[in-house]
Amino acid sequence: MLEKLRRAMEAAGMDMLLIPSADPHGSEYPEEYFKARKHFSGFTGSAGTLLIWREGAGLWTDGRYFLQAERQLEGSGIDLFKMREPNVPTVNEFIAESIKGGVLGADLRTISAHEGIELEKSGVKLRDCPGIIDDNWEGRPALSEEPAYALPMELAGVSAKDKLAAVRAEMEKQNAKACIFTDLSDIAWLFNIRGNDVKYLPVALSYAIVEKHKAYLFMDAKKAAPIAAHLKALDTGILPYNAIYEFTLRYGEQDTLMCALSVLNYKLYKGIARCNVVDTDPVQLMKAVKNPVELENFRRTHIKDGVAVTRFMRWAKTHAREGYTEMQAADALEGFRKEQEGYMYPSFETIAGYGPHGAIVHYSATPETDIPVKPEGLLLVDSGGQYMGGTTDITRTIALGPVTKEEKRAFTIVLESMLALLTFRFPRGCAGFNLDVIARAPFWRRGMDYNHGTGHGVGYMLSVHEGPNGIRWQRRAKAEDAEFAPGMITSDEPGIYIEGKYGVRHENLTECAETEPGSRYLEFRPITFAPIDLDAVDEETLSEAARRRLNAYHKEVYEKLAPHMREEELAWLKEYTREI
Repeated sequence: MLEKLRRAMEAAGMDMLLIPSADPHGSEYPEEYFKARKHFSGFTGSAGTLLIWREGAGLWTDGRYFLQAERQLEGSGIDLFKMREPNVPTVNEFIAESIKGGVLGADLRTISAHEGIELEKSGVKLRDCPGIIDDNWEGRPALSEEPAYALPMELAGVSAKDKLAAVRAEMEKQNAKACIFTDLSDIAWLFNIRGNDVKYLPVALSYAIVEKHKAYLFMDAKKAAPIAAHLKALDTGILPYNAIYEFTLRYGEQDTLMCALSVLNYKLYKGIARCNVVDTDPVQLMKAVKNPVELENFRRTHIKDGVAVTRFMRWAKTHAREGYTEMQAADALEGFRKEQEGYMYPSFETIAGYGPHGAIVHYSATPETDIPVKPEGLLLVDSGGQYMGGTTDITRTIALGPVTKEEKRAFTIVLESMLALLTFRFPRGCAGFNLDVIARAPFWRRGMDYNHGTGHGVGYMLSVHEGPNGIRWQRRAKAEDAEFAPGMITSDEPGIYIEGKYGVRHENLTECAETEPGSRYLEFRPITFAPIDLDAVDEETLSEAARRRLNAYHKEVYEKLAPHMREEELAWLKEYTREI
């Protein structure tokens, strides 16, 4: 397979071929049509970049997938480059060093404008070559033809007309002729539409351009048919999906265009580079601050999800002696969610890691790695759901039987960390990097830490990972300077991961709210409600403040979930939300 690509590269005069794990929209979960890296490398992990040159090939991926990649690349002729390991160059560094002014081929739709600009600054000559991939991919999946649908006001809360007006107001400030949107979540939110084109994410494949008096949605005609009347009422024209590349030729050097260069693909950027391009996403902050209808729907959805997760916890603990595997645990949880009204599908691939697998932060069981649980130790389950009315994300670490003193201590330190943010008050103006220390304090004072962010924003019937709000102490992008505002939904998820032994993570989603109407102080309030497994709490480690917070949280869990639980489940719920 690689030799066929090399012959095509040679015929086209290319020195290297870059195949990332991306689609033209910067999506976290590209649809099958765009998974060229998976097809040509055989590596099935969600993150990785394939680079092919005349004498070799390499695959770059992160620590989540080192073992998997080593196994799947064996005998393929593709070398594994372990990202962020000592003396391992980044893929861009490797390209710049190796190509020395040569030609790098890629489907430029799958490279962001930021990345393309940086590559060309390093002396690389980029050439668009989607045909090389298409011509050498037999049986390439077709693009999805799933129909889009419009959200009613009882789900959307704010009309698309008002949202478009807000975007145009931001355009006016920049004197912009147009604003280009390629992020599928941005487009879905802006036009109050959803779809079923991307796994885990209810969005429709599309681009959008908003001008002063008219908007344009670039979407397959079949897909757009159910929302045609909705779009017509918004004075929005429907054009073919790929027509955007020619459409942007209408803008000239004197025109100001707004777009997010971190998401905009490089092929689109090349078509507008002559214009005055303002790097901004006017929708990102708007959609991060949920409106009152979205918030109320979010709260209702999390009660339903809490019922499902609580039933699963009871099942996981009571069936441990009979035995089940990690994949069976994930299937059981999915079954409980399917019982809930409005449930669509998972919001990401469920992480169900027993024992040492719990220490792999983004582990996902496969038939090759699936292991049975035992009636002892810890099972870490990180999961979420897409509902008509909200998106959920929750982690619970469950004691399946006796746990060691070390495991209990770890469980309790993580619990103290997670609870620290739930009652913490802070003044307006704080961003996530200001608040991360509150969660890490129980770790840092013990000389410990965890190697991931404390929290991420969550979309409304959109991406489970949504900016700009997040909680981490290291800033990676300017967007992470975003201040918290009432209506933002953010996860709170510290963890401890002991390689080869166990992992612990607790995660709730929180709503940022005023401490009282008009106050300059804000706080995080939980919207996730499910028990914390008291069988794994070490009361000697638990601080008095954390004990009070846990008891108060459990009281709220019981009050919210009890009316929805079956009679035989109530005694279990009462036991596992008791005061300690």
